Amino acid sequence: MKKALITLIVFVCLCSNISFCQTGESYEVVEYKEISYMPKSLFSKDTLRTLNLMLPLKDDKIPLLIWIGGGAWSYGDKNQEMDLAKKFAAQGIAVACIGHRLSPAIWRDSTLNKGIQHPKHIQDVAASVKWLYEKANEYGYDRDNFFIGGYSSGGHLAALISLDSTYLNQVGLSNKIFKGIIPISGTYDIVDYYNVMLNSGRPELAELHVEAVFGKGTESFKQASPVSYLQNLSRPLLLISDNNMYNYSKLFEEKIRMTEFRNMQVVYSYELSHGGLWRNLSFDEQSIYRQIVIKFIEKNSEKG
Repeated sequence: MKKALITLIVFVCLCSNISFCQTGESYEVVEYKEISYMPKSLFSKDTLRTLNLMLPLKDDKIPLLIWIGGGAWSYGDKNQEMDLAKKFAAQGIAVACIGHRLSPAIWRDSTLNKGIQHPKHIQDVAASVKWLYEKANEYGYDRDNFFIGGYSSGGHLAALISLDSTYLNQVGLSNKIFKGIIPISGTYDIVDYYNVMLNSGRPELAELHVEAVFGKGTESFKQASPVSYLQNLSRPLLLISDNNMYNYSKLFEEKIRMTEFRNMQVVYSYELSHGGLWRNLSFDEQSIYRQIVIKFIEKNSEKG
């Protein structure tokens, strides 16, 4: 109870320092859509492994937020993230909305019966980061100021690629390229996630959802879990959660606090649901949570 109270006090203090009014300049935004980040020989008609770029028109160093949308690893659409991306870009932060291949989701729609499994989603994210790193000069954002974040399943992928160096190493990069990590309303311990589904009102989701995405067995779940790689935490972390995903985020927070890592900011949106927080970030003209993300990026960006 004491820990929960402290977290709430931190949340209130954070909010008290943030104006509801949009601060700073508002920039014009240039939009690039449906850019393939895969080699042309592999692209063919693949419309999933593409990204959208939103760039503010400014002369300063432009930090880039690499953003992975949600959708249970199975039905996400990067184009649904464009309202959020435009709002960040208007505040001077470039945003790349990443698409990736998807897993089956027959639990949601019987026609969603084909797809891929982990680690293909995260390998796609790594490929997109490599493309963005190589194209920085061409598009005018600063590759020394990369941040990665995401919502829901995208929050999981953002945390995983930041902590497990395997996937970026495979494309010749290091996870040290990120100046900060911003997972929002995700799940970070897949063993726990599987058990929650198994003991829920819809236990079939343990198989039709979790196993469909990550394969079967505890070892597969551990390999896909950001909590398995907490020893690699070295970059500032902004962890945000809605009230539906509180238990998953709290577990992640508690496991991080058991390590020596301390460069973490945690914000719980007790008043907003899973969909509500995403809509707040994406559509509200004045969003406390969007301002928290902007301030985190500004604080941790290299100036020059």
